[in-house]
Amino acid sequence: MIRGIHHTSISTQNFDRLVHFYRDIIGLEYVASYDWDSESPDKAKLDRTVGLKGSTTRTALLRAGNSHVEIFQYLSPKGKEGNPERPACDAGLTHVSFDVVDIFSEYERLRKAGVKFHTEPQTVGTFRATYGRDPDGNIFELQEVMDPSHPVALTNLVPQIAQT
Repeated sequence: MIRGIHHTSISTQNFDRLVHFYRDIIGLEYVASYDWDSESPDKAKLDRTVGLKGSTTRTALLRAGNSHVEIFQYLSPKGKEGNPERPACDAGLTHVSFDVVDIFSEYERLRKAGVKFHTEPQTVGTFRATYGRDPDGNIFELQEVMDPSHPVALTNLVPQIAQT
């Protein structure tokens, strides 16, 4: 039985920059790190799991309310740089969406911190949303569900999360 989404993982070539962005600018809470190197006791299992040989990593797991964002940097083998201008329509992970209360204040806070957005928040039906880009060019969404009785409102999916 699938209970929900535990985390979304983002691979980067600049670990410190991306952790800084999601922890210090977006405001996610650092929870744990699961780095591994060539001496890790379960190294063969880890390599099989990720489908790579000789992998070593830096990782950070950051709490985002009812889920997590995981930042990965593969030190070995070294990955390719991403395209910071990759359009949302290209195949692959398109975005991570953050549920917010008062999208306009979050948008202004992040914009003042230098975060680039495609547009100011837009209202469509019962949702307000906008897309921004992290320092690697990955798209994230700020989304506010304006109707607390809507089936996708987090207070209905995870009742212990209170609106503030």
